[in-house]
Amino acid sequence: MKLTSYTNYALRSLQLAALKSPDLVRVDDVAKVHNLSRPHIMKIVHELGRSGYLETVRGRGGGFRLARPAEDIVVGDVVRITEGPLDVVECFNPDKNTCPLVGICVLSKKMQEATAAFMAVLDDLTIANIASNRGQLMERIAPLEMPRAETNVR
Repeated sequence: MKLTSYTNYALRSLQLAALKSPDLVRVDDVAKVHNLSRPHIMKIVHELGRSGYLETVRGRGGGFRLARPAEDIVVGDVVRITEGPLDVVECFNPDKNTCPLVGICVLSKKMQEATAAFMAVLDDLTIANIASNRGQLMERIAPLEMPRAETNVR
């Protein structure tokens, strides 16, 4: 199984929000920590906000925070939103399937079982779980977060 980088960074954004809770996290902070473009993170934060996982605050002092407790955000649910259907093989999607073996193929059935097992593990995982080693995570993130530059007005 391979998830897209979009899903990975959606989960990382939620993880960072859990680590910094109840403080706001800035899009720029996520972009710096993960060396990503700001527009990419903005798109992710927007989708997570629309889906009810993040509360977004606009403006100069804005950012985002978890919209619900980290214990209530299931990783599997986030993956389903960001990935859509996990069509591991062509025959999973009836609209695109061209395989003549549908319905009798053992491989297809086992791939479906494997996908279900993969999602079952993610359904048993919350954002609180992936942020539970807060000290270690914050220690690793700290050098990546650059202090906000103060502008000198002359």
